[in-house]
Amino acid sequence: MGANPYIHIPKESWPNWTWYAIECIIVIAISMLTSSKITDSIEGLTPEVQNYVFMGIVGLFFLVWYIGIRGLILKKKILRNSY
Repeated sequence: MGANPYIHIPKESWPNWTWYAIECIIVIAISMLTSSKITDSIEGLTPEVQNYVFMGIVGLFFLVWYIGIRGLILKKKILRNSY
């Protein structure tokens, strides 16, 4: 019994890198929104310093997500399927 070559298999047709791109866009958007709220709450900053603080907080969120949460917590053996 042969397989039909015209069957749609979503895993093979949807490129895997797009999930990483969607995740990256979501992380950047959330970090920029929270960073703007945090930076606005700090009083007495000049616009130049405010830009550095804003980008520093965005970078911190990005590093915490990709190194801390995604790299260390989500890669644990207990979360993997071992069937």
